[in-house]
Amino acid sequence: MKTFEQRLTVAYQYPVIFCRDVFSAESDVLARAILRDETDVKPHRVLIVLDRGLEEARPELPLAITNWVMAHAEEIELVAPIECIPGGEYAKKQETFTNRLIKLAYQTHFGRKDTFIAIGGGAVQDAVGFAAAVIHRGCRMIRINSTTLSQADAGVGVKNGIDYASGKNFIGTFAPPYAVINDTTLLTTLSEKDWRNGIAEAVKVAVIKDAAFLQWIQEHADALRMRDLETMETLVQRTAELHLLHIAYGGDPFEFGTARPLDFGHWSAHRLESLTCWQLSHGEAVGIGIALDMLYAALKGLVSNTEATRVIAVLQACGLKVWCDELTLRATDGHLAVVEGLRQFREHLGGALCVTLPQGLGDKTEVHEIDESLLEQAVQMLRERFA
Repeated sequence: MKTFEQRLTVAYQYPVIFCRDVFSAESDVLARAILRDETDVKPHRVLIVLDRGLEEARPELPLAITNWVMAHAEEIELVAPIECIPGGEYAKKQETFTNRLIKLAYQTHFGRKDTFIAIGGGAVQDAVGFAAAVIHRGCRMIRINSTTLSQADAGVGVKNGIDYASGKNFIGTFAPPYAVINDTTLLTTLSEKDWRNGIAEAVKVAVIKDAAFLQWIQEHADALRMRDLETMETLVQRTAELHLLHIAYGGDPFEFGTARPLDFGHWSAHRLESLTCWQLSHGEAVGIGIALDMLYAALKGLVSNTEATRVIAVLQACGLKVWCDELTLRATDGHLAVVEGLRQFREHLGGALCVTLPQGLGDKTEVHEIDESLLEQAVQMLRERFA
């Protein structure tokens, strides 16, 4: 027998740009992102996918995008009309949309160095990112994120995916984007729910990584809830920075190990999304998941009751939910229905359960089992105090 041990190291680099009015006539931010490889043949070919919810909120946007492309016609070619797909989880629950994008790429003879430009929220970024990742085993993708959640979290990392049956992100790949652009002006037409979604991810990463940032969120909760744009811009940038630092320096960017620190609060959140038939948004579910895990951590002695109550109060002050009645639903075996989320989480991790919990504020620990009796107590406490 002969064995060759193959070892590869591949470097990835992509800019994450914060700006305003990316499609204004004066802006060259997107052009510089598209054309940053000077060896590319020009005009550079692009396909643009637009979140239908964003189009409805900003009916002037398709024309602005078209005019911007025409102004850069010598360098950039739009090879097909702008493609609109639904936003929200529906974009990820239907393979129809990813298949449509794959078909469009085939029909337009899309190449590996051609670029998808996805303009929208995290679900649209996930769906387009998956399509881009499997076309020619990976073509370029630029994300222009339009929600607080995608700008702060989902749209700056290296993951994408679509849902299968009740399995959230069951199908997907790790595929770093070619560039990320966060345009703050795209946040102004968000619904109240979508405005607050990104705050949940900010609280999540602050609790386990940056106690000073948690204090800042607490001090600026009123401004965040009242939709102060500059305050949200600061929150989004710091949250994105913490996520990017973890991806780059956490030692496991493609999640070969078992720990998923950035999934704190998510094991129950994903389950609650499906239990509510997706009536809970991802950010709302994460807020509830954080509240549940804080009380569980307090019962385990990892945080004090005061610390747990403080985090839940911050979530509430920012306008986020910390309770939903589906937490009390029971499966046919008598267990809380939300506990199924642990099995799904374990499967997603590769067989060994590893749940991130806070250890004090600004730090974390990993646990490999959840005490269901304590979880029952945590649900009951959450219901009595905050329902």
